[in-house]
This record gives sequence, C-alpha cells and structure tokens, in this order.
Amino acid sequence: MSSSDKKLKDPIRIVITGAAGQIAYSLIHQICSGDVFGQDQPVILHLLDITPMMTVLQGVVMEIEDTSLPLVKGAIPTDDLETAFKNVDVALFVGAMPRKEGMERKDLLSANVKIFKSQGTALDTYANKNVKVLVVGNPANTNCYILAHYAPSIPRENFTCLTRLDHNRAKGQIASRLKVTPDAVKNVIIWGNHSSTQFPDVRSATVTIHGKETPVYEAVKDDNWLKNDFVSTVQKRGAAVIAARKLSSAMSAAKAICDHMRDWWHGTNENEWVSMGIISDGSYDIEKGLVFSYPIEIKNGKLSIVQDLKMDDWSRELIDKTQKELVEEKNDALKATDPE
Repeated sequence: MSSSDKKLKDPIRIVITGAAGQIAYSLIHQICSGDVFGQDQPVILHLLDITPMMTVLQGVVMEIEDTSLPLVKGAIPTDDLETAFKNVDVALFVGAMPRKEGMERKDLLSANVKIFKSQGTALDTYANKNVKVLVVGNPANTNCYILAHYAPSIPRENFTCLTRLDHNRAKGQIASRLKVTPDAVKNVIIWGNHSSTQFPDVRSATVTIHGKETPVYEAVKDDNWLKNDFVSTVQKRGAAVIAARKLSSAMSAAKAICDHMRDWWHGTNENEWVSMGIISDGSYDIEKGLVFSYPIEIKNGKLSIVQDLKMDDWSRELIDKTQKELVEEKNDALKATDPE
C-alpha cells in the first residue's frame, strides 16, 4: 500500500540548520522518505544556511523535488532566522562553526556562542513551544546548553544533543569483536560529553548469541580490551574517520540523527535504552543544568534517565573526568556570552 492510500497526518515542520552541508545531504532523504517520523507523516522542510550557501541550497531543493517523495509537502531554503524557525515542530541544529587549523578552543566556543545565541533567540520567538530540539554541531553539548539558555520558553526536557553516533560506534565495536550483527548488542551507554572524554560503558550491556542474552563482559572475556582499547577506539573514532576521509563523519552522523529522532518520536523498546545528551536533573551526581549524555528510555515522547545503574570507582572516575571538561566548556561559553 503506498503512502498515498493511507490516511496521512497533518504535516510537521522540520528546520535543518547547516542544510547545505554534507551531514544534511545524507540526512534529508531519510527524513523525507518516512524513515524517521513514519510513513503516514508528511513533512515540510525549512532549510537554513548562511547567505553564501544559498545557491548550493537551491540545488539541494531541486534534488528534493527530483526524489519525487510523496511525504514532502514543501522545502523552503532560507538564510533568514524567522523563516527558518517559524512554527517548527522539530529543530535539527546540524550547522556550527567548524574548528579550523590553528584555531584555539576558546575561539571556536565564542564563534559558536554567537551562532547559538541568535538561533536560540529565534527558536524561542518563532518555533512551536513543544518543538523537539537536537543539537549536532560541535561542541554539541555546550552548543545545546547555550541554545537552551537563550530559549527559556521552550521546556528544558525538549533540548537534546547527539551522542547516538558514539552509541552506535560502541555497539559496532562490540558486534565486530563478537562477530554478531549490531542489533544483537543492547544497552551500551555513552556518558558525558560528545568529545574524546566521553565514557563508552558496556558494564550493563548485553549481547544475544545463539538466541541467548549474555552480559557483554562475559561474552567478550577480555576486561583489559573493554577498559582500554574499546574505550579509546570509540572516543577517537571521529578523528579516525577525518584522518581517513579528510572529512568528518556524515553518513553515520545522519543515520544517528535519524535513530535519535525516531526513538524520541516512537519510543524505545521495553527494557532497552539509548544514549542522548540532555539537560541534567542531577542524576548520578552530575551538575544540574549541564548538558550530559545519559542512558535514556522514551515512552510517549517523554525522556527519562535510567536510574540505579551500578557504578564502580573506575567508571566514576571516567564520568567525573568528562563532567569536568563539560563544566569548563560551559564556563568558557558563558564568559563568551558576557565577556565583561
């Protein structure tokens, strides 16, 4: 049955920032095909980028038309914040200032503070008040923190940043080590910052081998690998992709964005969680208000942190380390918002 035979819902409006970039190029088709929000959910895309990218963006709109997908009810290319954020239901902040060679981290932060301050203000003014927000552009956690800071009328629980790519990378590493498909691995966790201090944690993860669910630690039988090489491979995977491709992850990042939004929209499976950066409520002794990646269960669009997972000294130390980096980033970003 084609989607035209089904009863379609009213269209939702989705803004994608950095829409002329390479992640968006991998992302747009998946969103338009119904793969994320459902085969009965039409979409109107608001495609935002900077003025010099408008010609490129026109080309992207031509290609969207040429895919001839039935769920697409419109694609609006724009460099104007009001047009971009007007009445949107979903906001995907893919664009950010990329780090250029020789750039200090604080320069990168202050450039991004500028971007996310103006976009946060526009989100607050023009978007639907129930808008679901996902920040992808790096430094994603801190950009999300700034965005939320400047969009006070949007509920705090509607702000998220992407750590699903790290989550998927962790699943992939375990799956390949055990020679199973990644869907056999569940309940890995990414704690903290989407950076090289993140803590990929498989102490609560399981893997299904020959129909039997086994703790990952028992299946791998190599604690040294799990505590060292596995952790550092996941932490540094983004840099490894850049070294090989001379470009940052795009296909896998777009897939992770789709996974994140699909789960938020439709919910997670029973007894299964995913990793998302959210505004901390103080769980696991993380500073309240910090944007921190946690294990998250989702029901009816509501995100909740999985509680009471066991912590040993080793994992606590890694969680504290990534929290320390996030607090520093947040303080630097706040200084950049108000340099006086």
